[in-house]
Amino acid sequence: MSYQSQLAVAEDKVFVAGYLEVLALVERLHRLLLDVIKDEFERVGVLDINAVQALLLFNIGDHEVTAGELKTRGYYQGSNVSYNLKKLVEMGYMHHQRCEIDRRAVRVRLTTKGREIRDIVAGLFARQAEGLQARNVLGQGGVDEIGDVLRRVERYWTDQIRYIY
Repeated sequence: MSYQSQLAVAEDKVFVAGYLEVLALVERLHRLLLDVIKDEFERVGVLDINAVQALLLFNIGDHEVTAGELKTRGYYQGSNVSYNLKKLVEMGYMHHQRCEIDRRAVRVRLTTKGREIRDIVAGLFARQAEGLQARNVLGQGGVDEIGDVLRRVERYWTDQIRYIY
């Protein structure tokens, strides 16, 4: 094997190792985000809802959506949307109503109680954004760059899934 070939193989291994490290970091960051939300809820005394459910409420916001839309829009980062929607309706955080056009679909929207949770999460995220900037951890340029890179990876993965089917 030539020196050029050996160098290319070594560079590929370094790239793969770096890619795997980034994947692990994304996964850890998501879990940490859920922990941050959980800690905030413990601080303010909201104990009847978990962080995944709170993030779901935050992402729905002022929209009225179906469970299918939650999955396709990427609003939900878990595997059991139906269970969490059912629990949120039972606890009074969401309204649900059958669609007039497609009776199989159920549309959901936040109740006043759900909007209060959404506002707690929004306040938490706003404070975090201010803290990141104030401590020079991350500025607008960094946010833009990270967002651009993650959107490119998202498009690549989405294309990979489309080509499988």
